[in-house]
Amino acid sequence: MTLVSSRQSESVAAWSASISDAEQPQIPYRLGIALCAGVLLWLGPYFGTATVLLPGRVAIIDPGNKANIIAMLSISAMVVATVANILIGALSDLTRSRLGRRTPWLIAGSVGSAAMLILMGRAESVTMLLVEWCIFQVFLNAIVAPLLAVISDRIAPAHRGTISSIYAFGFTLGIYGGQFINARFLGDLSTGFVSMAVLILLSGPLAALIMREASSQSMPRRVLNRDMVLDNFSIPRRNARDYYLALFGKLMITTATFAIQGYQLFILTDYLKVTQDEVGHQIELISIILMVTALGMALVAGPISDKLGRRKGPVALAGLLVAIGALVPFFSTQPWTMLVYALIAGIGSGIFNSVDQALNVEVLPNAETAAKDLGVLNLANTGGQILGPAIAAIAISAIGYQMIFPTVAVVALIGVAMIAMIRSVR
Repeated sequence: MTLVSSRQSESVAAWSASISDAEQPQIPYRLGIALCAGVLLWLGPYFGTATVLLPGRVAIIDPGNKANIIAMLSISAMVVATVANILIGALSDLTRSRLGRRTPWLIAGSVGSAAMLILMGRAESVTMLLVEWCIFQVFLNAIVAPLLAVISDRIAPAHRGTISSIYAFGFTLGIYGGQFINARFLGDLSTGFVSMAVLILLSGPLAALIMREASSQSMPRRVLNRDMVLDNFSIPRRNARDYYLALFGKLMITTATFAIQGYQLFILTDYLKVTQDEVGHQIELISIILMVTALGMALVAGPISDKLGRRKGPVALAGLLVAIGALVPFFSTQPWTMLVYALIAGIGSGIFNSVDQALNVEVLPNAETAAKDLGVLNLANTGGQILGPAIAAIAISAIGYQMIFPTVAVVALIGVAMIAMIRSVR
């Protein structure tokens, strides 16, 4: 039997999502680097803007109502991002061009996102800032959805854990690095917005240049009819049991992670009684532990997952570690318990971030609608960031801060149970 060459197989797989382990015997590190660079260069500017630059701009425009305005911007962004993620993912799946299915959207998304960041840095009214922030979400998701789909398009099953780990490395650097770098621009917001615009402008084009997507012009075109619309512009309807278990399992584990992180300051001051003089140092230590463990797991978790040929087990283990870490502060009110939480849950989160994308790809009902379906799965991240603090607030109101920890553990274990119920993936 003659094997297809690596270059030929990648050319076909660029749009067919059919590349096999035999056709891609070597780990495609070039694609991993493209994904890492792409996610780092959009997530860093986005996270830094959302947490530092945008609140800073709001404080200048309307300092008296800044809390309410930030809440309005967050809700609006969530709604727009949800719609844009699905819509643009679907359009990307249907794109037929010389540059491929993903590259045109990556480039357009980067240019549009950069333009919106520059305009936001000059916004003089809340209305203008809201409009620009929402348009920014549309362009941003033109990077997010197509970039994730590359794992389905061009990575053979045997290498998906490793490539997901490389993606997770860029993802983690983007989260922590974006906030750290943008904090330096608090005294000069305009320069901050321009700097982030330059970085995000590089995201799509750099990723596209490195991964060199093949033309999708020869890919069969879908006829516009009812089935085509339902397949490409709605949530999966057939053979999707494991897909939805992965979706809601991901939502539960993400919710458990953000429930504690969202109330970290108040847990330290009101529950663990850390003094105001020490709380900043404690938060810094927790952040360092979370970052180091996440980056460390990004280097090893995915390759180990590939070596074992397992996705479900590592993701379930990750959720279990989040649950175990959350219970540590329940049994003691000593400040060190949050450091132990950060260590155990940080390892869990690092494993989760590194292997979950590989699991997501392998439960897709239809590889030809990968960008849209992965976009829906990715909404569990946004949902968890919102649902986590809400669940924590309910627990605090009902019993007190101590109740957060068993509540989080139960939520994480529900996620573990859902992941364990998946049948089609080992």
